[in-house]
Amino acid sequence: MGISLCAAETNEQGKELAFHGTAAFPIACYLDDLKEMSVPWHWHDELELVVVAEGSMAASIDGSVFPIKKGDGLFLNKGILHQMKNGTDTSCLLHSLVFHGRLAGSIDSIFWQKYLEPLLSDTHFPFCLLSPQTDWQKEALQAAEAAWQACREEKPGYEFSVRNSLSALLYLLYSNRPYSDPQKPSAKALRDDNRIKTMLSYIHAHISEELTVPQIAENASVSESECLRCFKQTIGVTPSRYVTQYRLQKAAKLLTASREPIAAIAAICGFQDMSYFARAFRKAYSMTPSTYRNAHMLSSSPPMPSSSKISL
Repeated sequence: MGISLCAAETNEQGKELAFHGTAAFPIACYLDDLKEMSVPWHWHDELELVVVAEGSMAASIDGSVFPIKKGDGLFLNKGILHQMKNGTDTSCLLHSLVFHGRLAGSIDSIFWQKYLEPLLSDTHFPFCLLSPQTDWQKEALQAAEAAWQACREEKPGYEFSVRNSLSALLYLLYSNRPYSDPQKPSAKALRDDNRIKTMLSYIHAHISEELTVPQIAENASVSESECLRCFKQTIGVTPSRYVTQYRLQKAAKLLTASREPIAAIAAICGFQDMSYFARAFRKAYSMTPSTYRNAHMLSSSPPMPSSSKISL
C-alpha cells in the first residue's frame, strides 16, 4: 500500500469518488502538505482520521472553523461535509487515514452490530477534535499514528497491526462519544444539509458556465436570501466567493495534470477573461498560472497537491 498524496476526486455532488485501499483491505494512508493546496468542501462514506504532523490547519465543519495544531488530530464520521486549509504561512503536514468501518469488523459480526454501527449512525457525533492533553484522546492519536506508520513500513503482517490499531481507536471513540437522547437531526438541519449539497452539485456540474446566485438558488428551489444564508452558515463564504475558489482550485489541478493551453484551462474552469483569471490566480497562489505549472511539473508525474479532492 504505502503512503501517497491524496489525489481523490469528487462527483458532481461533492462526494468523493476515490476508493480508498482495496475491497479486501479498505484503507488508504496519505502524507499531505496543505501549503500546496487546501482540501475543498467534500464528503465521503468512509471514516477519516487526520493527525497534524507539522504546522497547523483550519478545519471547517458544519459552519464552524476549528484550528488544529501540531500533535492534535481530527476524527470525521461518515458523510460529514468538511474542508481543510493551512493554518499558517508555513507547511502543514498531515498524516491521514481514510478507511471503511468494516475493516474492524464485517457487518454480520458482533463488532459491527455492537460498536461500529452505533458509532457510525450517531448523529450527535459527526466529528471529534483530538488532543494529547486528554488521556483517551492521546491513546486514539497514538493508535492512529501506529496504523499510519504500519502502512508506511509495510512489514510482513502489517495488515494485522493496522486493523488492531484502528479497532482500538474506534473503541475509544465509541466509548467516549457524548451520550444524548437518540433523536434524529432536526428537520431544519436535514433541510439545510440537503440544500447545500444540491447547490454544490449544481455548481460543480456547471462550473464552466456563467453562475449567478439566482441560478444557484433556483436549482435548489430556494430564495436568493436563503441561498446566501445556507452558504454563509455552512460554507462560511458567499456563493460567488465559493465559485471563484472552486474554479481556481480546479484550474490549479488542471495546470499540473494536463498539457492544455492555459487559456483553454481558464475557459474550462469558467474564466472567460484571461486578465481576470491571471490576477485571481496570482492572488490565490502567489504566482502566475505558467509559473505554477512549471513549478509543479518538474517531476516525471504531475503531483496532486495536498488532498486535492476536486472534480475535473
